[in-house]
Amino acid sequence: MVLLEMSIVPLGAGESVSQYVAQCVDLVDRSGLAYELHAMGTIIEGELAEVLAVMQQCIELVAQSAGRVTCTAKLDYRPGPQSRLTAKVDSVEAKLGRPVRR
Repeated sequence: MVLLEMSIVPLGAGESVSQYVAQCVDLVDRSGLAYELHAMGTIIEGELAEVLAVMQQCIELVAQSAGRVTCTAKLDYRPGPQSRLTAKVDSVEAKLGRPVRR
């Protein structure tokens, strides 16, 4: 399984990029993969080929309107375990002995 954190930024789109984020989140949501949206990007969990395909689709979607796009991606590849999107946070909370703000 893979956790992919991505941040896609349209260049020349002005200060607000929420319309582009909304388009990408809709695409990610429709993929059926587990994901979390946060203030600086989106984390997707799935098989390597699946998450890379979704990232490519998001880049191409934004490029249709923006023309030029930058993407920062971080990938955590670990064969086997699933539900790491929540399990990693659960592990930290267990060590703290309390929940953290989400």
